[in-house]
Amino acid sequence: MRYLITGGAGFIGSNLADHLAEDHDITIIDNFATGRSANVADLREHKNVTFIEGSITDIELMQEITRGVDGIFHQAAIPSVPRSVKDPLTTNEANITGTLVLLHAAKENGVRKVVTASSSSVYGDTPTLPKEEGMSPNPLSPYAVSKLADEYYGKVFYELYGIQTVFLRYFNVFGPRQDPSSEYAAVIPKFITRLLEGKPPIIYGDGGQTRDFTFIKDVIQANVKAMESEATGIYNIACGKRISLNELAEILMKIIGTHAKPTYEPIREGDIRDSLADISRAKTAFEYEPAYTLEEGLAATVAWFVEQHAH
Repeated sequence: MRYLITGGAGFIGSNLADHLAEDHDITIIDNFATGRSANVADLREHKNVTFIEGSITDIELMQEITRGVDGIFHQAAIPSVPRSVKDPLTTNEANITGTLVLLHAAKENGVRKVVTASSSSVYGDTPTLPKEEGMSPNPLSPYAVSKLADEYYGKVFYELYGIQTVFLRYFNVFGPRQDPSSEYAAVIPKFITRLLEGKPPIIYGDGGQTRDFTFIKDVIQANVKAMESEATGIYNIACGKRISLNELAEILMKIIGTHAKPTYEPIREGDIRDSLADISRAKTAFEYEPAYTLEEGLAATVAWFVEQHAH
């Protein structure tokens, strides 16, 4: 098959490209706004991979690179709640305009299917757990609004133009290649790098907030199964279990073999208190089943960070 991966130099996109490049022809597009060239260094040498540096908001470029493509894995976005709170315009341009340009190009070129990264943030802070796809969305940040707008665009493009669209609402994805250096980095790479440097992890709030963490390999499995199925619509992709940030810090300290009392700082705007997914819809639609426990995923992630630190 011929696949396009947008945001293919990013954390999720590059892991997905690695997985698919063995058996398929892959085109990757990334403008390195948040992606990293190190993530695609090996892929650029791969015989099945074409790499294009460019933006998904470039209409002519998107028209060109979606020609003859069987499916699109749309991972490109500015993936940060705090960053969207600081700079909503840039988030809107990348996440909403970019998605619309992509869907339009896909429609013009008769692409069968677009599988897009959405986010659990669209649920907001409704107290009901677990979150299931039929719940009313309640976005609390420009980032969450952008992902919800994408879902509505996808639904309309399916209904009006017949292009199959799937939106995977990721819950706290983690794993190798996640960038710890950005001020907007996710919690797991930040905890790991601080612990490896002998510093205490920083927790915003009291650490009692809970998350449903999802290992990257399960996210890849979900993307591929969704693409290969006839499913359309919105699906939660998660582990289906939740853990507090305090517990997370303890597990990581155990894996790394260190101990440091976390530093607590004020809670951040737009952050939600609790998160837990109902993943039964994805199981039914395309047999998504998490293959990794949290501990297995964390051990593999720590091993990768340790190796990076050694270089």
